Amino acid sequence: MYAGKPIIGLVGGIGSGKSFVAKLFAELGCLVVDSDAQVTQAYRDPMVVKALRGWWGDQVLHSDGTVNRSAIAARVFADAGEKRRLENLLHPMVHAAREAQMRAAGGDSQVVAYVWDTPLLLEAGLGPQCDAIVFVDTPFEHRLARVGSRSGWDEAELRRREKSQMALDSKRALAEYVISNAADAGSGPSALTDLREQVRRVFSQILARSTRTPTPGR
Repeated sequence: MYAGKPIIGLVGGIGSGKSFVAKLFAELGCLVVDSDAQVTQAYRDPMVVKALRGWWGDQVLHSDGTVNRSAIAARVFADAGEKRRLENLLHPMVHAAREAQMRAAGGDSQVVAYVWDTPLLLEAGLGPQCDAIVFVDTPFEHRLARVGSRSGWDEAELRRREKSQMALDSKRALAEYVISNAADAGSGPSALTDLREQVRRVFSQILARSTRTPTPGR
C-alpha cells in the first residue's frame, strides 16, 4: 500500500497487452505508473546521454544526438554485464520518478489505486512492493501479431527475446489474479466488453482484500 492505496503490478509475456489493460484499470480510478515512459524521459537527460556516449560511442545515438534505443537494446541484450551497467544508471532514476508520481497523487481522492506497468516487474525485484500481481494471459498468436505490427519481429525474434525473461509459467504462478486478454484497442465490442468486465471484477477483489487487510502507507 502507498498512502493507503493498493499497488497493482501487471505481468505477462511480451505483446500481451499489459499497457492496454492498464488503461482499463485507469478507467476505474487507478493511476498508471508507466515505467517505459519514465525510461524514455530518463534517456532525454543530458547526463544519461553523456554517459551512454562515453561507454559506447556515437553509434548508440541518432544523428540528432538523441538516444537510439534499438541500438542500446541490441548492445545489452546478449551482454549481461553491459545490461547491469545500463540498469544501474536508469533504475534509480525510474524509481525516483515512480515515487514522485505516486507521492503527487497520494492525496488525490480520485485516485483509488496505483497500477505499475513495468515490462520486467518481477525480474527487477518489484513484486514484493506490490499488493497484488495480475498476470495478463494472451495467446501466443495474438502476441506475435502485436509485436510483428509494432516492432517488426518474427516468431524467432519473439521467442529469442522472451527466453531472456522469467518463464511465463513462473510469472503466472507468482500472480494472485489472471486476466485473459484476446482483445486490444482494435477488437470488436464483445471482446472489449469481456476484457473490461474481467478488469472490473479483479479490481473489485483487490480493493475488497485491501480493505480487509489494510497496510500503513509508506
